[in-house]
Amino acid sequence: MLQKKDLWAGVLYIAFGTAAFWIGRDYPMGTSGRMGAGYFPTVLSVVLVLIGCLSVARSFLRDGDAVGAIAWKPLGLIVGATALFGLLLQTAGLIVALLGLVLLSAVASQHFRLDLKASIGLVLLVGFCVLVFVRGLGVPLPLFGSWFGE
Repeated sequence: MLQKKDLWAGVLYIAFGTAAFWIGRDYPMGTSGRMGAGYFPTVLSVVLVLIGCLSVARSFLRDGDAVGAIAWKPLGLIVGATALFGLLLQTAGLIVALLGLVLLSAVASQHFRLDLKASIGLVLLVGFCVLVFVRGLGVPLPLFGSWFGE
């Protein structure tokens, strides 16, 4: 009568929400009209805790399968891709870091194939990120890092 996947997902949401609330507790809240630095983290953490509570409650109302074995290869590849992005961002730039992030994350899938369709999607995704974050929002990220003389 217990669905363990929902239970553990809810526990993780509650843990992350509680941690975010704890970290942001000293930031000034402000008001809805004039938000302080702590407003968004506090609201987001409360929403996470509420979603976690709903997920835990739902786990007791539905039957389900046990949690399966941990897929270590995809987990390692995705964590590694995120770390690689952080390491490459300043030295190689946003474009190279995004290419590494997306390609290494995609390798984690059993269905990954680097063909023309995937390559076009990769280029469009990188272009979209550059347009939104660097051009649109003005985030000061180097397109090409120190490796390329920028």
